[in-house]
Amino acid sequence: MEMVHLGRTGLMVSKNGFGALPVQRVEKDAACKLLRRAYESGINYFDTARAYSDSEEKLGEALHDVRENIIISTKTMSATVEGFWEQLRTSLSLLQTDYIDIYQFHNPSFCPKPGDGTGLYEAMLEAKEQGLIRHIGITNHRLSVAEEAVRSGLYETLQFPFSYLASEKEEALVRLCEEHDVGFICMKALAGGLITRSDVAYAYLAQFPVAPIWGIQRESELDEFLSYNDNPPALTPERLAYIEQERRDLAGDFCRGCGYCMPCPVGIEINTCARMSLLLRRSPTAGHLSEKGQAMMKKIENCLHCGQCSAKCPYGLDTPALLQKNYEDYKTFLKPEA
Repeated sequence: MEMVHLGRTGLMVSKNGFGALPVQRVEKDAACKLLRRAYESGINYFDTARAYSDSEEKLGEALHDVRENIIISTKTMSATVEGFWEQLRTSLSLLQTDYIDIYQFHNPSFCPKPGDGTGLYEAMLEAKEQGLIRHIGITNHRLSVAEEAVRSGLYETLQFPFSYLASEKEEALVRLCEEHDVGFICMKALAGGLITRSDVAYAYLAQFPVAPIWGIQRESELDEFLSYNDNPPALTPERLAYIEQERRDLAGDFCRGCGYCMPCPVGIEINTCARMSLLLRRSPTAGHLSEKGQAMMKKIENCLHCGQCSAKCPYGLDTPALLQKNYEDYKTFLKPEA
């Protein structure tokens, strides 16, 4: 399997990393089987988070006996030192390990630093001194926070969304990480499901010094990415033309589905509803247009325009306007009797 050097961590991770967020939606036995098969097929890097419900538990159950052969990254969203230690102890217990290879601050709204008054970075350093973690990382969706983290010299890895829909600013961020010897862990390589051709996504990322983690919850998805080890897709003229068309189709403001705008005070599933127009045109429509789907979209009528979602959006979207736009478009797909 092709390997990627993860910056100054010195870690060599499999080109196809296993993003374990989706396994929280899979029954435990099936999830463990999937994780084990990934390992036995050569994947050595697994990324999870304390926030991914039982993902850590399933990962620990599946791979605790081969711990020395794998690299695990997980994350904490705690905003307090007390919570930091509680979440770290919980992660260690569930993962059935006595250390975490890369421990990451999970999408903080600022760049934690020594002396900033939160004590969070100092807790990271103490955990590293105790041998509970080996490398310090950060994940984010905000370009300004990501750039600050890379330039600070405090972080060995950055996990950030990156795909062929990225702008020149995101490409510059990858190069900045390379310049500062920070390992770039690539999330959202399929743009939250909007990218439907993984071969094109893979070929595009192969140009950059990044370690992609693919969200996997089905054996068919695992097979797809494993097949690229022996036959890596090339960035052919056809694939380049496809990327250019995709960029034209998805130009402008669109929801990436990250979910950081949630929860909504009136229960709107924002990270699905705000990109429904794209989902309807890029995936089978039956589920989206079902009675359950219609009830989900109808909740948009209850929007309070409170601004909470817009304030939390790392991409600066006018979320209420985007919801309304998607709702109006959605209604054109419904049959008259519906």
